[in-house]
Amino acid sequence: MLRGKARRAPKMQGAAGADPLGPDPLAPAQVDRVRAVLALGGVPYADLPDGVQQVRLKLLERAADGREAPRDVSAWAAVVASNLAMDWHRARRRQERLGERLAVLWREATDEDGAEARALSLAVAQGLGALPAAQRQVVVLRFYADLPVRAIADELGVPEGTVKSRLHTAVRLLRARLHEGEVV
Repeated sequence: MLRGKARRAPKMQGAAGADPLGPDPLAPAQVDRVRAVLALGGVPYADLPDGVQQVRLKLLERAADGREAPRDVSAWAAVVASNLAMDWHRARRRQERLGERLAVLWREATDEDGAEARALSLAVAQGLGALPAAQRQVVVLRFYADLPVRAIADELGVPEGTVKSRLHTAVRLLRARLHEGEVV
């Protein structure tokens, strides 16, 4: 017996002798290329690991669907990364437009009947703050980000029925809170 060195049991392997978790579908050079494409596409440095993970998931989904692997995985990964960078910019622009719309609505409301609009906005904000996180999240995505129920369900990874249920409960609670405070 060797002193100072622990004996290691052999790794458990799958039926075909492969690692049960499977190898990383992207080689280190491919990961570097994906990160470079994302960075050149304007994705912030903090979001690069998420982008690489998205490319890995796309490759694994492709394999899970039974489709054959791309001939040139590196080129395929670069195209997917480029598409992800464009999607990131579209989402950012969508958020900016949403912020602009909310600012316009706020100005219109404060111009017409400023005190009432501010009171209502404050009451709604307090009501949202009192909701459980899951309900608050679906309300914000549905009514402020203007996403359809299906998109919210896909984004959160929950069934559409769950989103609808959370929305219904949250709206009912908000309505009751606004009536209690005699705001509406």
